[in-house]
Amino acid sequence: MNESMKKFFEVGLVAFMAYPSLLKGTCENTESIIKKIATDDYFDAIEVNWIKDHQQRTDVADLLKSSHMTVCYGAQPRLLTTGLNPNAINEDERAKAERTLIDAIDEAYELGSKGIAFLSGKWDVETKDEAYQQLLKTTLKLCEYAKTKNMFIELEVFDYDIAKKALIGPAALAARFAADVRTQYNNFGLLIDLSHIPMTYESNEYVVRTLKPFLTHFHIGNTVIKDPAAEGYGDEHQRFGFPGSANDVNQVLDFLRVLKNEGFFNEQKPYVLSFEVKPWKDEDSELVIANAKRVLNRAWALL
Repeated sequence: MNESMKKFFEVGLVAFMAYPSLLKGTCENTESIIKKIATDDYFDAIEVNWIKDHQQRTDVADLLKSSHMTVCYGAQPRLLTTGLNPNAINEDERAKAERTLIDAIDEAYELGSKGIAFLSGKWDVETKDEAYQQLLKTTLKLCEYAKTKNMFIELEVFDYDIAKKALIGPAALAARFAADVRTQYNNFGLLIDLSHIPMTYESNEYVVRTLKPFLTHFHIGNTVIKDPAAEGYGDEHQRFGFPGSANDVNQVLDFLRVLKNEGFFNEQKPYVLSFEVKPWKDEDSELVIANAKRVLNRAWALL
């Protein structure tokens, strides 16, 4: 495509995936990592997560204010590293998850983000309907609180039976859930990730078309899904070109074509399109990020 991708998207990076040391919110090098990303003008957006130390968080907030980047906040690590479940059947456990997500909204506000993204928790067949109602309860509370700060809530769609085994879940269920939330709050949307689409046994076109009224944010990444015995099987967000993986230039190209055809190339208000890629074992973060840039550049050139 002849026109710059920056005309239609804010290209971003999920910092805590590209640099896994950030995941638990206690990395001593958080500020220098964020600065490294913020000084790379390939990126218009950055996705950060919890930073437990108040002074460190303040310093990062000041850095981001100077960067002219769109700041997004991923609350997924607050759940995945602690085992908290926003759709837990046990009300006390659900409330704990809600509390950390409320805290995430406050922290995101400090860092200059307009909202947070999170994911649903694990579920059991016998209690799926009840878990759905528990997730709805949590999400409505988050939307209510976020609205007082003029902020937004996004739910990321994950696999439901492979790795995260999240309640939301296949596209049809995600659409139903988003519609239920939107009947009460308009500050809610869905985040989809190219790396999760093969894990829900769906196509790019089906997912985007099914979720079209609710989509507010996009990730692109990779996964190993064909062979359960393969190295890295599951939701590991390996670099593009990883052995036995599902996504590369052609799949990114197809994803972009679907987004274009469905009207998501928005010049006036570009969507965030972020890399969610992670070094495998001792791979270098910088090389994995450079790999992702090359793949997106090639896919865009072919569009």
